[in-house]
Amino acid sequence: MKHILITGGAGFIGSNIALKLIDKGYTVTVLDCLSTQIHGKKPETTSPLYVSIKDKVQFIHGTVTNREDWVKAIKDQDAIIHLAAETGTGQSMYEIEKYIQVNIGGTALMLDILANTKYSVKKVIIASSRAIYGEGKYICSTHGDVFPICRRADDMTKGDYECKCPICNSEVQLVATTEDSKIHPTSVYGISKQNQEQLVMTVCPTIGISPVAFRYQNVYGAGQSLSNPYTGILSIFSTRIKNGNSVTIFEDGKESRDFIYIDDVVNATILGLENENANGEIFNVGTGVNIDVNTVAAVLIQKYGMPVQKAISGNFRLGDIRHNYADISKISRLLGFKPMFNFEQGIQKFVDWVNKQVVQEDKYDASIKEMKAKGLYK
Repeated sequence: MKHILITGGAGFIGSNIALKLIDKGYTVTVLDCLSTQIHGKKPETTSPLYVSIKDKVQFIHGTVTNREDWVKAIKDQDAIIHLAAETGTGQSMYEIEKYIQVNIGGTALMLDILANTKYSVKKVIIASSRAIYGEGKYICSTHGDVFPICRRADDMTKGDYECKCPICNSEVQLVATTEDSKIHPTSVYGISKQNQEQLVMTVCPTIGISPVAFRYQNVYGAGQSLSNPYTGILSIFSTRIKNGNSVTIFEDGKESRDFIYIDDVVNATILGLENENANGEIFNVGTGVNIDVNTVAAVLIQKYGMPVQKAISGNFRLGDIRHNYADISKISRLLGFKPMFNFEQGIQKFVDWVNKQVVQEDKYDASIKEMKAKGLYK
């Protein structure tokens, strides 16, 4: 396979994968709508991600919701890495139609074309998400492995943020989430990623295409958007700090995520492209370590050397989860994947990159105001 289509290939993950594939001798086509929220109003000058690939790939300025764009992009491709999607848990809860049309509708359109026309595509990699799990995996001393339901607003208003056993409501112990864990997303975004994954894994084998799904954890690193206030806690905090603004932490700051550096995500994805052991499989992509938000904020403030205030607000967003981190034993066993960067190493690379960038306008307060107006920020 030498000809690879990357949808969303001008984005953070996509552009990095494209550049690595080009280095490896692949011919890359990118289909991307150059969303203003990610790339700015003038991508030629405002989007380093787009500029980094512009003259190195066959670029199609289009959208995955348009059949003609898909037909043009799929022509003569050996594999598709399908990354194009609307992202952001909070935003998905009120831009519902948009998220469903792009994420689910765009994937359905791709599969409809592949199922009803001649093509050379042999593999489809779908970018899934840890969001499909909702809350992660826990152990109850009485009931064993359990998967807590969405936390109640009444409990969180009282400062009770931790998950409970869904059977007996007792305290539970967090453990790594395996690929066979319960799928029960708590946001429209998570639902859309679940549907994307299921569509690809169900349809592709029936038309002679090998599917691979990667459930990415929280991806960060050099190149991610510093101006998008809806996704990427590291970039949101960094932009706040660089503007001299306080860092506001939701809940009690003990909520945690699995943060994985972009280079590791690129390597995992290319392993899935090149390794036949990946065919038909679903993989977590993370580090297998959870880091709480308090730690993230403290490390960033220290590394930037800007003594801004760190405020734990007690506020929360409906649809947010408490904890989730990946069990990566399957991708390690089948594909030989091992993260190259731990959190300390990755955060240093990220901070070094941010320090070289122009300080972006801080749009965080406006995004919070928007969520408050929608009744999602409590």
